[in-house]
Amino acid sequence: MSKKKTNAKTPARRPTSRGSQLLSAEERAAMRETLNERRRARSGQVDGEADVLAKIAEMAPADRAMAERIHAIVKASAPDLTPRTFYGMPAYAKGDKVVCFFQSGQKYKTRYSTFGFQQAANLDDGDLWPTAYALHRLTRDVEKRIGELVKRAAS
Repeated sequence: MSKKKTNAKTPARRPTSRGSQLLSAEERAAMRETLNERRRARSGQVDGEADVLAKIAEMAPADRAMAERIHAIVKASAPDLTPRTFYGMPAYAKGDKVVCFFQSGQKYKTRYSTFGFQQAANLDDGDLWPTAYALHRLTRDVEKRIGELVKRAAS
């Protein structure tokens, strides 16, 4: 009987075409954007405001209008939050921690956009609280609620 030689450099598992199906094209693009964001941050080439405005400009008209309004609401409600991108989306951070973000519904081919909060947001309320909100359109009441949530999250 002959023994099989194993090559230490051969991977235990070979990549399959199934691996490329684990993430959608949009999710893979978001991951690439995240890696680029991190590389740029390490090299000091970040202009958060310009990056956020560029991402907003790339959006479809309906999402762009919502994102522009949310950008203004966040800046007015919590001026100490710093605009930056987060997985290729407009986001707002306190120090190096993202507090909130806007996710375009059209980017991920969903029926609504999302305004969400990360762990750095000061929104804890008992044992259960929302961390993301579906946005269909911005009304005065919705804008007011977003402003209140952002102010609280940044406190």
